[in-house]
Amino acid sequence: MSTFDRSLLLAEPEVVARRLLGSQLVRTIDGQQLRGRIVEVEAYKQTDPASHSYRGKTARSEVMFGPAGHLYVYFTYGMHYCCNVVVGPEGYGAGLLIRAVEPLEGEDQMLLLRRGRGQYELTNGPGKVCQALAIDKTCNGHDLEQPPISLEFLPPLADDQIVQTTRIGITKAVDEPWRFYIRNNPYVSKP
Repeated sequence: MSTFDRSLLLAEPEVVARRLLGSQLVRTIDGQQLRGRIVEVEAYKQTDPASHSYRGKTARSEVMFGPAGHLYVYFTYGMHYCCNVVVGPEGYGAGLLIRAVEPLEGEDQMLLLRRGRGQYELTNGPGKVCQALAIDKTCNGHDLEQPPISLEFLPPLADDQIVQTTRIGITKAVDEPWRFYIRNNPYVSKP
């Protein structure tokens, strides 16, 4: 049985990352559910030069300093939205970037939102996840305990199912091993 449990999000992001893998994001659009299994995440926190929270609370990053379990959405490269699950205690800027999900329900609708880019290309990157689930700036700050976007925890994965490595697509703190993904999952952005 899947449920939302905010207390599971209160630890350091690199700890919560392992717990988030295998959980599900559920997006409801016009009564239809789009469901994806979280298969890849990256951890960011305020002591990390690669994090949006590193320089303190700003208009852009203030959601990261709020309560755990909210969605932090930002626009990057002038073309893509990315989303993070806020983690840690309130006042501590931390989040987990959702890098990839495995579609479980509503794949046809996801294909329409992604303009026909299917199979493993559908949701194997943070911008693709947001496009396939229609997550944009209007979702910034959304509480993931509530529709239309919710987070459902499932039982934790065994350690041997999880790969931990350095993050990708950044230029600062590149050696931090804060990227986590499900071993052998074809939806991972870069194994």
